[in-house]
Amino acid sequence: MFKFNKLMDVLLLGYKPSSIPLREKFIAANTAGAAIFCLVLLVDYIDFGLPFKMLVLASMGASAFLLFVVPHSPLAQPWPVIGGHVLSAFIGVACAHAIASAPLATALAVFLSVFVMYQLHCLHPPSAATAMIAVLGGPEVHAMGWQFCYEVVALNALVMVLLAVMLNNLVRGRQYPMRHLHHAHHTQFSQPTHAQVTELNEQDFKWALSQMDGYIDVNEEDLVDLYEFAFEHAQAREKQSRQRPPRQRKSRQQQSRQQQAKKNN
Repeated sequence: MFKFNKLMDVLLLGYKPSSIPLREKFIAANTAGAAIFCLVLLVDYIDFGLPFKMLVLASMGASAFLLFVVPHSPLAQPWPVIGGHVLSAFIGVACAHAIASAPLATALAVFLSVFVMYQLHCLHPPSAATAMIAVLGGPEVHAMGWQFCYEVVALNALVMVLLAVMLNNLVRGRQYPMRHLHHAHHTQFSQPTHAQVTELNEQDFKWALSQMDGYIDVNEEDLVDLYEFAFEHAQAREKQSRQRPPRQRKSRQQQSRQQQAKKNN
């Protein structure tokens, strides 16, 4: 099995065997599919007088992946999803109206949407596709103008977030939006003394990842690197604190004398 994984890693760059339980994989796929089903039904029910293909954005499929496969990811939180899609839509519409060249308008829309999402802390990768849709969507999308942003895109993004809140919180072990809470194991963990610490390796982190609820978008090599950097930083900080001379506290009498001298001056 080890040789097979090594071979696949060479033939398919980025291949990594998953330790995610089958139950979690089924839940992620099922909730993502259910969300898209509900989105399509709702949009079909609301009559905007527009072609159906314009009302459901293809980029919502990518958003569904993030919202239900990695709901704890910073990229999948409500502000990145809604803000990213809506802002990118406005940028795409502006580029489509301002630039006649479709390739240039598309490239500029993606560039600006990524930059703005970075600046406003709403990074959501599928939003770049929304910016492209606003440029390449054809005459029907262009005719809608800004209406495309606050009706179609905003509705799609808002519905997806509401569905993510409902469906994710129905599943045991999931929480959405992310509330930066520790795993339940955190309360049972006791910090070891220096003498008890043993060297950690990739296998330890791989096992730890398998104990988490859901898919964690990081691999064991990254965790080892983070641990080593953090450990070196802690060592340097401790060494620096030892070398720093202790602050000499002034007595109350000295402080009162200095204050009196300032008043006299």
